Amino acid sequence: MAEAETARRAPRQLAEMRDVYDLLEEVRLRPGMWVRDRSLQHLESMLFGYRVALAVHGSEESFDFWTPGTQSPFDVWLTERTGEHTSLGWSTVIEREADAAGRSAMELFFELLDEFRAGRNQPR
Repeated sequence: MAEAETARRAPRQLAEMRDVYDLLEEVRLRPGMWVRDRSLQHLESMLFGYRVALAVHGSEESFDFWTPGTQSPFDVWLTERTGEHTSLGWSTVIEREADAAGRSAMELFFELLDEFRAGRNQPR
């Protein structure tokens, strides 16, 4: 979805969201509303809570951002793409890369997310 399309789309209600990717599209649309200070570390914490809720409620939803006891699919992909491995998580890797490039970390996250999903043939 192009940035202009995202800006024109009306926000959805929580009940309309099917999975974590629907939630992330809402974050993309209005990051300041969803994530304090537009911090990727806060976004990562939010997704951690999402994953915990999936486990508590026994949901079988596929989740690419945190896997207890192992690297998540997104972490593995990001390590391969950037060559940077850290135990601090994907948010730190992306924030460092964005800072070095003088870019918005949130904007870079969504570019990388689109690339990750395209490589896995997941429509946005």
